[in-house]
Amino acid sequence: MSTDNARLVEQISRTRAELAEALADPELTSDRARYAAVTRRWSHLAEAFDLAVRFEDAEGRVREAEEMLAEDDDPEVRGLLEEAQADLASLGARIREAMIEPDPDDDRNTIVEIRAGTGGEEAALFARDLLDVYTRYAESSGLKVELLSAAEADAGGLREVTLAVKGSGAYAVFKHEAGVHRVQRVPATESQGRLHTSTATVAVLPEVEDVDVSIDPNDVKRDVYRSSGPGGQSVNTTDSAVRLTHLPTQIVVSMQDEKSQLQNFERAMRVLRARLYERRQAEQDAELSAARRSQLGSGDRSEKVRTYNYPQNRVTDHRVGITLPLREQVLAGHLGAFTEALRAQERQRRLEDQTIAQAPA
Repeated sequence: MSTDNARLVEQISRTRAELAEALADPELTSDRARYAAVTRRWSHLAEAFDLAVRFEDAEGRVREAEEMLAEDDDPEVRGLLEEAQADLASLGARIREAMIEPDPDDDRNTIVEIRAGTGGEEAALFARDLLDVYTRYAESSGLKVELLSAAEADAGGLREVTLAVKGSGAYAVFKHEAGVHRVQRVPATESQGRLHTSTATVAVLPEVEDVDVSIDPNDVKRDVYRSSGPGGQSVNTTDSAVRLTHLPTQIVVSMQDEKSQLQNFERAMRVLRARLYERRQAEQDAELSAARRSQLGSGDRSEKVRTYNYPQNRVTDHRVGITLPLREQVLAGHLGAFTEALRAQERQRRLEDQTIAQAPA
């Protein structure tokens, strides 16, 4: 393990030198994206840089004590050697922890898309419930919610809804909500009291700027049409609704909630940029070795991540095996216990991936 730690410290020293060279580049500030990435990485690794210096100092103390003991077995020097060796062991564990770089998107605002899945109107009602839960969770986390679009269902539910959550760390708070959420309850219209199972799918996208994703206007087909409400009835008499189709990827985004065509266009572009960014990140992740997993490549978006059981008043997150009271906590927007457990799981995975990546070939 000592050899592994020494190798890791060498890697940290090289990384520090590379970042220092990048920061000294006079052209760095003219490239906003690169400047942000370099300064963010330097900030994230500052603790690791400090620990690496202390590790090298402890290594020097070990060598010095061993040389002195080779000439004279002095009990005091032996005590110094044991102290330096203990420092090495402690610093090695702390360095490995400090080298776990956070998801670079964690600090971003986020776009959350909720879509009713299997279960008809009951699924649409569940989608509305999730919107309420996430709104409460965001507000209790000091974040602001902006409703971007909502497609109403006939019985008061939502076929789909898109919201932007803004504030420091918004993506980190919500990213683990991505996946298929399953609800088990007796619908109000069920006369025989039978339990129904419905689903809703949640996508969580980091919101990005033009500097992060460049979109060629010639690649975007723009259609306008009249907004419609539940059942397809027209809700205004102007062509204010906007549908954008990104021709290279065939990603389609529609917005109709605003009365202004320009506002709907701007909202649609925000969502399109987020989806293109996520697609790019997923493609990059797919190129990595299977041994180096990441959150984007774990399949979370297609898994049943959580079950909401109304008769038993409980919600279980299947990824971490944690169950919380449904009405008293989850419906009130208290999802913190889930989030913290999932963050710890992600951190452990990143540590394992880091260990694999640093292993000699």
